Amino acid sequence: MIDSGKRAVLGVGINVVDYEGAVARVMQAARNGRPCSVSALAVHGVMTGALEPTHRYRLNRLDLVVPDGQPVRWALNLLHDAGLKSRVYGPSLMLALCAAATGGDLPIFLYGSRPEVMRRLETKLHKSFPGIKIAGTATSRFRQADDNENAEIVAAIRASGARIVFVGLGCPRQEVFAYENSEALGCPVIAVGAAFDFHAGTLKQAPPWMQDRGLEWLFRFVHEPRRLWHRYMVLNPLFCMKVARQWLQPERFSPDGDAAPAGRQNYV
Repeated sequence: MIDSGKRAVLGVGINVVDYEGAVARVMQAARNGRPCSVSALAVHGVMTGALEPTHRYRLNRLDLVVPDGQPVRWALNLLHDAGLKSRVYGPSLMLALCAAATGGDLPIFLYGSRPEVMRRLETKLHKSFPGIKIAGTATSRFRQADDNENAEIVAAIRASGARIVFVGLGCPRQEVFAYENSEALGCPVIAVGAAFDFHAGTLKQAPPWMQDRGLEWLFRFVHEPRRLWHRYMVLNPLFCMKVARQWLQPERFSPDGDAAPAGRQNYV
């Protein structure tokens, strides 16, 4: 098991952790009824923080940030000699936590995506993990949520008795939700990106050989070019250039002085 704390990649703290270490951290918090804000960041997620100091402040105050993308793992190994042999892929982490929650009799809550995706996801999870307890679900409104609506979803999750919350609102909205609400929820809140769609079968995953070689971005770009062109054609090269610069000038990427958010950020 690896769990060696955070190291900075472009000013964003990423945990040097493997699947076993991440699951152990989350399950300990779930069993003890403690908050634990978690995100799985690929290049796009890291760049949201690298380019926006206020959001970087949020990311650096999450309890656990795992290296979701192969390039993020490679950056940890290059910059910090982390020695990680595999990434911690958000969709796979979700399944590992569902298995652990089922074995530990801990109910989960699913928040995000669309009603048709959520219905298929629930069916798939019950089939994959007989005995899993899904305490409740809520879908995204796909518009700004005001303070009252945020309070309603937090109250619904607390009332459900869930001990682990999976959030699939997309980056960076899901990280905002985890940052703002994990303490109030008093349980692990896991931002898992596109995992809901992948596990529901409504979005195709890259084959393993592409994932292993860091080519998942190419697979997703081919399938959703209009939506993802900026993420992969602009942010990916920029990430590589900034990692090279950090390798040469590490002092330029300190998060010291980042400002805290002035208040709640609405999300959808």
